[in-house]
Amino acid sequence: MADLADMTLDELRLALAPEVAASAIFDGWSDAALLHAADMAGADPDVVRLAYPGGAMDMIEAWIDTIDAQMAEALPAEKLATMKIRERIRALVQFRLDAVEGLEEAVRRAMAVMAQPQNAARGLKIGWRSADKMWRLAGDTATDYNHYTKRAILAGIYSATLAVFIDDESEGKQATRAFLDRRIDGVMKFEKFKARFTVGEREGFSVTRFLGRLRYPSH
Repeated sequence: MADLADMTLDELRLALAPEVAASAIFDGWSDAALLHAADMAGADPDVVRLAYPGGAMDMIEAWIDTIDAQMAEALPAEKLATMKIRERIRALVQFRLDAVEGLEEAVRRAMAVMAQPQNAARGLKIGWRSADKMWRLAGDTATDYNHYTKRAILAGIYSATLAVFIDDESEGKQATRAFLDRRIDGVMKFEKFKARFTVGEREGFSVTRFLGRLRYPSH
């Protein structure tokens, strides 16, 4: 890690985020986790606090930002272009899961914080941004209603898969991998049903119900 003392606050928030996440396993997304991370990294605790003025949500968002950056570096668009669309989406989501394996309790606590009423809107925005990054890396260039619906579907799939992941004790997280494969079928289903989105109510098709089935599918 570069010299933390020479970093800007924005650089510091990203550089220290993985340490904060590791500490959050035991201390939650709290000031105690932040101070422990600062101590482990040899950073000035007062400066570290300035890097996360919004508390827990700032810490969580910084951690997600680091995962987004790692994903883009490991799976650039040109590398994904050689894969089929299903494989691209699966690779991107799986990368994110692999990046947090061993940190399930930090993920669990982060999801609980983001679900709190005062944080829900920001949590949705963060999830949307990550879904947007995944679709862009996958080569999506849609600018119409498909742009928004694809991201809503993928954000829901990723969130649902994380919920399975944090409690998955199967060997090699096979249960999560199988769940993800089934959810990716939902993304492909969306592509097949594009035309039905355009006719909407005339055919009695409900976008809300469709998204809901993908977000909370039956097992």
